[in-house]
Amino acid sequence: MEQIILFAPLLGALIVGFGHKALGDKASQWITTGLLFLAAALSWVVFLGFDGVTRQIELMTWIQSGTLDTSWAIRLDRLTAIMLVVINTVSALVHLYSMGYMAHDENWKEGESYRPRFFAYLSFFTFSMLMLVTADNLIQMFFGWEGVGVASYLLIGFYYRKPSANAAAIKAFVVNRVGDFGFALGIFGLFYLVDSVNLDDIFAAAPTLAETQISFLWTEWNAANLLAFLLFVGAMGKSAQLFLHTWLPDAMEGPTPVSALIHAATMVTAGVFLVCRMSPLFEFAPEAKAFIVFLGATTAFFAATVGLVQNDIKRVIAYSTCSQLGYMFVAAGVGVYSVAMFHLLTHAFFKAMLFLGAGSVIHGMHHEQDMRNYGGLRKKLPYTFWAMMIGTLAITGVGIPLTHYGFAGFLSKDAVIESAFAGTAGGYAFWMLVIAALFTSFYSWRLIFMTFFGKPRGDKQTHDHAHESPAVMLVPLGVLSLGAIFSGMLWYNSFFGHTDTVGKFFGVPYAEAGAHGDDHGAAKAEDGHGDDHGEAKAAKHHYVFTGKPGEGAIYTAENNTVLNDAHEVPKWVKVSPFVAMLVGFITAMWFYIWSPSLPAKLAESQRPLYLFLLNKWYFDEIYDFLFVNPAKALGRFLWKKGDGRVIDGTINGVAMGIIPFFTRLAGRAQSGYIFTYAFAMVLGVVVLVMWMAFTGGTR
Repeated sequence: MEQIILFAPLLGALIVGFGHKALGDKASQWITTGLLFLAAALSWVVFLGFDGVTRQIELMTWIQSGTLDTSWAIRLDRLTAIMLVVINTVSALVHLYSMGYMAHDENWKEGESYRPRFFAYLSFFTFSMLMLVTADNLIQMFFGWEGVGVASYLLIGFYYRKPSANAAAIKAFVVNRVGDFGFALGIFGLFYLVDSVNLDDIFAAAPTLAETQISFLWTEWNAANLLAFLLFVGAMGKSAQLFLHTWLPDAMEGPTPVSALIHAATMVTAGVFLVCRMSPLFEFAPEAKAFIVFLGATTAFFAATVGLVQNDIKRVIAYSTCSQLGYMFVAAGVGVYSVAMFHLLTHAFFKAMLFLGAGSVIHGMHHEQDMRNYGGLRKKLPYTFWAMMIGTLAITGVGIPLTHYGFAGFLSKDAVIESAFAGTAGGYAFWMLVIAALFTSFYSWRLIFMTFFGKPRGDKQTHDHAHESPAVMLVPLGVLSLGAIFSGMLWYNSFFGHTDTVGKFFGVPYAEAGAHGDDHGAAKAEDGHGDDHGEAKAAKHHYVFTGKPGEGAIYTAENNTVLNDAHEVPKWVKVSPFVAMLVGFITAMWFYIWSPSLPAKLAESQRPLYLFLLNKWYFDEIYDFLFVNPAKALGRFLWKKGDGRVIDGTINGVAMGIIPFFTRLAGRAQSGYIFTYAFAMVLGVVVLVMWMAFTGGTR
């Protein structure tokens, strides 16, 4: 079954990529979509029936060179099962949605067969992502990591006739190479110290790495911290964290289904998955974890501030994605990896739905993306409106405070914020996330109000001809809405319950602690599959994780009690995200419903701040000044001075100066008289005889 899940998308990509001329457009679309739905159905079978026990399924030997011995194998544990569901479910629905969205694309000429190529790229991306999450060694993971990079490049630049799309694809590719260089260095370092790239060997060596010093850049470093940091640099690029985030908004140049699949639900979460997968290493790298917490919280805040003023509907959601990824990294950084995966799961449903809903709006408005030209669309696009309303209720965190009843984001985002408070003692990360929650509520409701409420703005003819999307695009929205509503309530305890519940779900050994929770010497060990007779004690947090690194899908050190502590945070902490959501909602109502003229007045009165946010904190301009323009200047210098003058000048000088000079000299020797040639021969014989006489014929 696992092999079918892994190779079904690859099979579809190969069949359609190379055989679409014989198959035709419609058959190509149905083949790739059908194979993805097969993979998605089997993924749910695996996820719902998984017993928590990690197992390896070896497919073939791969690279054997010296001590490097890697197999192509599937590592099946709870992390893999979660990612299989996320990737294949969203990808299958995006394939189905794309059949309607890409049916008539104005970027292509009449008669051009572009759809099979698009669907082949989608399926290839899905296969690469599956390669990444099922990897049992870092080489295989890196193969999938680079595969999704290639697929992302192809899909972002799918409209290759648009210069902006080509520039965005190149930007994404180059920025990710920076992060991937760090990831590669981390892999090299692990192989150097552990003599293996297999995950089990690395996990077993993690305690030793924590006690090892390594020289890097003329300085001594703790090996665990250094290697964890280098791996996280790779995660920064792929998951668009601050400093390596600039590619994500520009990536919206690709078709909207690409944004939903790659830049909301799957590829950008690869970095979060990497940190959770490598939790046995990160648990022994406290400085690296502290950096992750700081950067994740800062990214969440930064992206939320930029989202406040964006006008392109897809860019608003793109910055929202960047912000939500920051939430996930904060949860992973404080050591509650289950909560990071919880938000990853719920976010995949509601964010994919928001992107596809935005695509439905763009489709109905004849590819208009500026929200300033929307307004009053809720009656024109009723199904899209309600789908985006559900997505907005989920991302802003609407629910009943102090209960487990609410939309998906209410439960997972609150779990992250409570974990941040417990893990940082109410420090920087907690407050950044609460402020980001307020801003998230504001810009999410701003999007709804500007798009679906008020009077129509912009081109009147476009509004008059606005229409609801076809059923093939609305069905995926309906399915994703179920995840946005119910996924948080269904799996809350599995991801953010007490230690024994989370341990069972992730296959992590746990034990009953002493009567006061301070006896970590486990009075009674559990293997993660026991009964629930300890529920009463679990309610008092009398369980602790006791597994060794590599036992179970995630690893939490015995001194890491953040999961337990998060349940004991003050009530005001638990309520703070809900209050932030209300403040953001009321402010958005005030700005865009009750007093629509207020935003323009505020932007005018606070012009520098407005431009600062509108220009994304000027990161692109700073990078242009520091890196792009100097690189261009160096390139021009090497082109004109090096290539033009030195290389071309040398070749031209030899070809047009030196060679003709010697040619003329040689030409003068060709007199045409026999006695001249005879004289030259005699002279040569004389020289040869003299050389023989003086040297004896030896050197």
